[in-house]
Amino acid sequence: MHIRIAAIILLAIVVAGCGSETANVYGGELFSITCAHCHGSDLGGGVGPPLGAGSNAASLTDEQIAGVIRVGPGAMPSFDRTLSDEQITSLVTYVRSRQNP
Repeated sequence: MHIRIAAIILLAIVVAGCGSETANVYGGELFSITCAHCHGSDLGGGVGPPLGAGSNAASLTDEQIAGVIRVGPGAMPSFDRTLSDEQITSLVTYVRSRQNP
């Protein structure tokens, strides 16, 4: 349990310091920087839930996924202040492209 809490705190620190690192970055590259730490580079999950085909995320609408990214429910950080609408849309598009190859 302590490892999980430490990982969440580390992620929050990484995300807080990523503002300039994510400027003008979209799609797969943005996913690698902001999401893969928890959701896995293959979308298979880890600290965070899986996002790939057959996951709960696959049954959400694009708007719902964008909302999750913005709000950051539960232990997930909110990206509303660190990512632009275009970047969030690019993440949704990227996740969809990986769910339906």
